[in-house]
Amino acid sequence: MRIVKEHDERKNEIIDTAERLFAQKGYEQCSVNDILSEIGIAKGTFYHYFKSKEEVLDAVIDKATTMIAEQVNVVADTPGLSPADKLLQVFLAMKVENQMEEGLLEEMHKVENALMHQKSLVSIMEILTPILTKVVEEGNRSGVFHCECPKEFMQIFLSAATTLLDDGIFHVPAENTQSLFVALIAVLEKMLGVEEGSFRNRIEEYSGAGQ
Repeated sequence: MRIVKEHDERKNEIIDTAERLFAQKGYEQCSVNDILSEIGIAKGTFYHYFKSKEEVLDAVIDKATTMIAEQVNVVADTPGLSPADKLLQVFLAMKVENQMEEGLLEEMHKVENALMHQKSLVSIMEILTPILTKVVEEGNRSGVFHCECPKEFMQIFLSAATTLLDDGIFHVPAENTQSLFVALIAVLEKMLGVEEGSFRNRIEEYSGAGQ
């Protein structure tokens, strides 16, 4: 007997199945037929929801980044939390691997899955830039930050951080990772117009509290 599912339920089933198969096989090696076979649906059903495998990939990435954005927005909208603490907690909440099927992040870093990797980075940039911009503008209004170009500076910082700290793009030796991170924080301090070392000290306090 054929199982009829509601529109959103079936669409989410396709997204979840594709995410699992992309993690297992890799995006390039996974075909639409693989997804159809796994779920047990006809090709027409698939194309009712998605025009192509790439469109499913967009949905998989959007699912992960939307979950990250929800976590980040909770931090950004927390009353009583200073703009500096909001920024730091936002960065700590930006853990893509926690929102993806196990193995998917590893697959993204493979050369043959460059499209999947590129799309994930663009999605993160697009969804997080306005949230970070809002926090920086709040800091400007309160006089904590003195940032000339909140949106543009956050775009620059995010693009630098997400690429330089991404093992799938730059293979930074383990012994150099800490110094690179310190340099990024120093750049952020200059962008925000805050006292040198202030953010680095806060990060060290957060790290110490988490141990």
